[in-house]
Amino acid sequence: MRISQAIRRFGSHVLALLVGSLLAFGTVRVSASNAGPAPDAAAAPAPTTLLAQDTSAPSTGRRSFVTSAIARTGPAVVQINIARTVENRLPPMMQDPFFRDFFGDQFFQQMPQERRIEGQGSGFIIDRSGVILTNAHVVSEAEEVNVTLQDGREFEASVLGTDPVTDLAVVKISDRVSDLPVAPLGNSDVLEVGDWAIAVGSPGGLSNTVTLGIISTLDRPSSQVGIPDKRLNFLQTDAAINPGNSGGPLLNGNGEVIGINTAIRANAMGIGFAIPINKAKELKDILASGRDVPHPYVGIEMSDITAAQAQRSNADPNSSFALPEVDGVLVQRVMPNAPAAEAGLRRGDVIIEIDGQRVTQGLEVQNIVEKSGINARLRFKVRRGTETLTITVRTAQLSS
Repeated sequence: MRISQAIRRFGSHVLALLVGSLLAFGTVRVSASNAGPAPDAAAAPAPTTLLAQDTSAPSTGRRSFVTSAIARTGPAVVQINIARTVENRLPPMMQDPFFRDFFGDQFFQQMPQERRIEGQGSGFIIDRSGVILTNAHVVSEAEEVNVTLQDGREFEASVLGTDPVTDLAVVKISDRVSDLPVAPLGNSDVLEVGDWAIAVGSPGGLSNTVTLGIISTLDRPSSQVGIPDKRLNFLQTDAAINPGNSGGPLLNGNGEVIGINTAIRANAMGIGFAIPINKAKELKDILASGRDVPHPYVGIEMSDITAAQAQRSNADPNSSFALPEVDGVLVQRVMPNAPAAEAGLRRGDVIIEIDGQRVTQGLEVQNIVEKSGINARLRFKVRRGTETLTITVRTAQLSS
C-alpha cells in the first residue's frame, strides 16, 4: 500500500516537471521570435507568433507613397468656414399693393429682413505665419472666416485678396502665429498625363478626406470646362473632387502641391479640375498685398478653324456668310465697347497672326494677350473675305 502511494506521488512529480518544462520552453520560443528568427527552421514559431512579431515592428517599410505624401502635407491642409449676411428680397407678387392691403403691413414687418448664409471649403498653408491659398469662390463676400487645422486648432482669419478671373484667393490667420505646418509647393510645368494625383480637402464637411487618381489631361481651357468667365488652363484629374474640396491641394506622389482643386463637371462622373500651382505662385504675392491682378483682354469670342472646315461651311447653301478658307482663329463675336470693337475687328474675321506670330488656336491668342500687359498695342493680321488686313488693338483691363 505504501509502495503504491509512493509510486503515485513520484508519477505526479514527474508529470508536473514535464508540464513545467513544456511551458518554460514555449515561453522562451515566443520571446526568441520577438528578437529574431529561431535558429532551427523546423522549430519555427506558429503563424500567430509571426503576426505578433509584425505588429511590434516599425510600419514604415509597409507605408504606401500616398501615406507618405499625406504625412508630409496633410497637416497644412485646413477647413475654411465662412459666413455672410444677405438681404431677404420679397418676390414681386408679395410687393403688390393688393397683397399688402390683404396681409397688412404688420405681417411684412414680422418677416426677417436678413438671413445668414454659411459656406465651407478647403485651403492649405503656404507660410508659417498663417498665409493660406484657396479659391476665390470659397471666400467671396465673406464677412466671417474661420479655419480649422488638422490637429483641431481653430483660428479667425481675414481675406487679403481675391481674383475671380482665376478663382484664386489668399487668406491670413488673424492670430500671431509662427509654428504652423507648411505645404511644399511643386512644379506644375513638369507634369505629364498619367502622373499620380492626390486630392485632399473637406468634401461635404468631412475634413481630412483623401482621394487618389491620375492627371488625365493638361492645359484644359476653362471654356471647355464650361466656365468661360475664367482665364485659366486647368489640370484635369479623375481623383474624386466634391463640393467642399474647393481650394484644397492636389498633390503629386511626393506630397508636393501641384494644383488647387476648384471645379467639377456637373454632367460627368470622375472628372475634376485644378488650377496649376505655378499660376498660383505667379499671383499669390499680388493677392496677399491686396492689389488687383492684371488681366489684359481684347473682347472677342473665338474658335479654331481650318481651311477644310471653312470649305465645308462655304459649300453649305444655308451658311450665313462666307469664311476665309485658311487655318486660323475665327472671331465668332465682338463684345460691345471692347478694345476689339473700337479697333474694327468683326465677326467672321479669321486671325492668322499677332505681332508676327502665327496662330491657329484660340488658346494661343489668349496666351499672347494675357502676356502682353495692359495698354499694349497688338497687331492682328486677319483674313476678311479675300482681303488680308492688319488691325492694331490696344489691350484693356478685364473687369471681373
